Amino acid sequence: MSEEKPAGEAKKKKGGMGKILMLGGGVVLVLGAGIGGGIYATQSGIVGGGAHAAPIEDPNIPKLVKKGEGHEEEAAEGGEGGGHGGGEGEGDSGGKAEGTEGGEKYESTYYTMEKEFTSNLRDSPHFVQIGLSLSTHYDKRVIGNVKNNDIPLRSAILMTLSNATEDQVFTQEGKEQLAEQIRKAINTTLEKKAGFGGIGNVYFTNFIVQ
Repeated sequence: MSEEKPAGEAKKKKGGMGKILMLGGGVVLVLGAGIGGGIYATQSGIVGGGAHAAPIEDPNIPKLVKKGEGHEEEAAEGGEGGGHGGGEGEGDSGGKAEGTEGGEKYESTYYTMEKEFTSNLRDSPHFVQIGLSLSTHYDKRVIGNVKNNDIPLRSAILMTLSNATEDQVFTQEGKEQLAEQIRKAINTTLEKKAGFGGIGNVYFTNFIVQ
């Protein structure tokens, strides 16, 4: 004959199973909440580098220098560095941001290129001789890149001059266009050689047409 278990014992077992199932469901809910919270924290930038976290700056990329910061850097280095002034633009940042003038917000560092540039004009018996000075709103690494890449930069400038026309060198508007073309040629060369442009303006320190 089969032995029947008391009803009370059966109820206890069912109750125990129910508690185990409820506890298991609670653990799943807690784990789910923890995972979901972790994903939210990561995406919101609270934890780790989420989509809304502040971008990490590359220490190898030159930085814009705000007014006053350039003088502090010079003082710390014993007064070395280029001249400073106002009214310059940010210029190109590695080809990523061709800009207009930035007013008084940033320092301007100037650098005069050694030796003048002489080239024939395109489809003309005339030739042009110019002297150039460059400016940047970025730190001293930009001017350092210019000095370190003097030969390819001179080549790029001479090629730009050889494509200039008489209209460009005999009118104010044409000279401004030529200066902009030279600026772009310099930044393009710096981007290829050093990975960053940064020249905001090109100035003629001498301009002779013969």
